[in-house]
Amino acid sequence: GKTALQKFSNFISSFQGSTPRDACLLSRCPSLSRASVYAVKLQAFHTSVPLLKKKPPQESETQELGRFRQSMKSLKDSPKPALYLSLAGLIPFVSVPLSMVVQGTYYPELAFTQLTYGAVIVSFLGGMRWGFAVPENSPAKPDWMNLANSMVPALIAWQALLFKDITDGAIMLVMGLGIALHYDLSLLPTYPSWFKGLRIVATLVAALSLLATVALKAYSEKNLIISRNGWQDPKQ
Repeated sequence: GKTALQKFSNFISSFQGSTPRDACLLSRCPSLSRASVYAVKLQAFHTSVPLLKKKPPQESETQELGRFRQSMKSLKDSPKPALYLSLAGLIPFVSVPLSMVVQGTYYPELAFTQLTYGAVIVSFLGGMRWGFAVPENSPAKPDWMNLANSMVPALIAWQALLFKDITDGAIMLVMGLGIALHYDLSLLPTYPSWFKGLRIVATLVAALSLLATVALKAYSEKNLIISRNGWQDPKQ
């Protein structure tokens, strides 16, 4: 026992007395000097900074674009009654500016009938949201948000009929159609894709028809002003 203990102590003393050629103390090692430690810290901070930078969120825009494409592709899957009735409902919108173009005359009476029909459709779109929130098993609850939003298109349609000028009323109806479309696409994601595609097409056709009537009205008024100036000036 004493021999083994003596050998172990001799081994420890010999190890402490000799230092390898490539070894160095931690306090004197050049690789761990104060400057090198700071450099390592700065390098670590520099490499970690790009990780902290936030990239601009583009997932929402990509998702909306994907939903739009899916809705347009699903338009062919629309039930025939819904598709045919929606197309038939666009006839009062399209027929007014088309008849004016064919006859070459702007008729204020026809423009007012188009405006009245547009107000009815905008009110119908708002009431459809109300009816969607009323059933017990509906994902949309009949709370203040859903029911109040369903009243907005109806109020816009009512305001459109109060304008004296057809142009102001038509622009108001275009805004109402856009708001109703936003409700159906963004706030009610449970609607089927084919219905959303149908709503997009119907809204675009109705809005363009109203704007076409406004353009025909402006063109007719411009020609009327030119003709009046010609009558007043005999030189022309």
